[in-house]
Amino acid sequence: MRILWVKVGGIWPVNTGGRIRSFHIISELARRHRVTLLTTHRPGEDPHGLASRLSQCERVVSVPHAAPKAGETRFALALLGSWPSPLPVDLWKWRVPALRAEAGRLAGAGAVDLCVADFLTAVPNVPLTGPAPIVLFEHNVEHMIWKRLSEIETRRWRRALLEVEWRKMRRYEAHACARANATIAVSDADRALLAANAPGARVFAISTGVDTSHFAPNGIPEAPAHLVFTGSMDWYPNEDAVLHLVNTILPSIRREIPGVSVTVAGRNPSPRVVEAAGEAGVRVTGTVDDIRPYIAEAAVYVVPLRVGGGTRLKIFEALAMAKGVVSTSVGAEGLPLVPGAHFLRADDPAEFARAVTSLLRDPARRRALGAAGRRFVEERYSWAKVAAEFETRCHEVVADAR
Repeated sequence: MRILWVKVGGIWPVNTGGRIRSFHIISELARRHRVTLLTTHRPGEDPHGLASRLSQCERVVSVPHAAPKAGETRFALALLGSWPSPLPVDLWKWRVPALRAEAGRLAGAGAVDLCVADFLTAVPNVPLTGPAPIVLFEHNVEHMIWKRLSEIETRRWRRALLEVEWRKMRRYEAHACARANATIAVSDADRALLAANAPGARVFAISTGVDTSHFAPNGIPEAPAHLVFTGSMDWYPNEDAVLHLVNTILPSIRREIPGVSVTVAGRNPSPRVVEAAGEAGVRVTGTVDDIRPYIAEAAVYVVPLRVGGGTRLKIFEALAMAKGVVSTSVGAEGLPLVPGAHFLRADDPAEFARAVTSLLRDPARRRALGAAGRRFVEERYSWAKVAAEFETRCHEVVADAR
């Protein structure tokens, strides 16, 4: 197959869940198919590193684009521009004319057999009515993220704005799923939500994967009574999770075990996170070259997410390193894990604190959970298996289009 893969927001460095998933699937597909990747990079960044990492691809094209961020004048202009349009602002700001023109040229010239729109943000940049069939790769149910943001927002004016945005996102997400030849979700739960939102759309699910050779127990001893959270801190759900942990959960844990320490490892922590962590004596690393040493030193790996969509690769990474995990339902959403067998599930802050405390006091229990988790991901969730599932769906779409 000749595959055109379109993803805005970049794919290198491979330091977020979405980038990890896309990078590994593209790498596997490029071994057997002719893959052209169209993506973006921020002005001033060097896009050549990506091409060298994906040398199996027939062609890698990256165009400069900096999406406006909240608080910038450009974001206010994007919000105003998106208001009368069907696009919510989070999609409006990712319209990249140069990317759309190149995608339209390739698809219109009959140079590709299939176009993959990677994330909903790619959809405004691909020709939905062109001759090439479209596969929409939905790493998240995007409107659910925005809906959950509105539900936890305490400021009335901001909650009203989020209400408008999540409803616009839901409408556009339904439109995109209906127009695509197939939509691929990353869990059965997401598949059901997307199918309900777009009746008649063809929606399938593939599993999330993990590199079990890269993420493996490495002999680094765990630090006593030490908790770790990892994730990109410029993604709001992760920021909210850390603030929830520091302000609501950690005080209860320390009342039981005063010496508990915490590390938050991930890029671009916000001033709110840095300030709250500093007051609580929590270590914040910022960007790190390798996340594995931070996971390795954890006695318990925590995922106190209240907002999110799709599936969290971070849990599979922690399980692959044989760590005991405590997560909320949102944190473990979409993963085929059994609470009590592969991780401990807790949603209420007091319940979450009790679960963490119980594992800190019971080394045998957390080792048993970690060992069970390692066996589970090692047997069933390699990237090669995940990519094979994705490839099968692509073949079906191309065959149907012909």
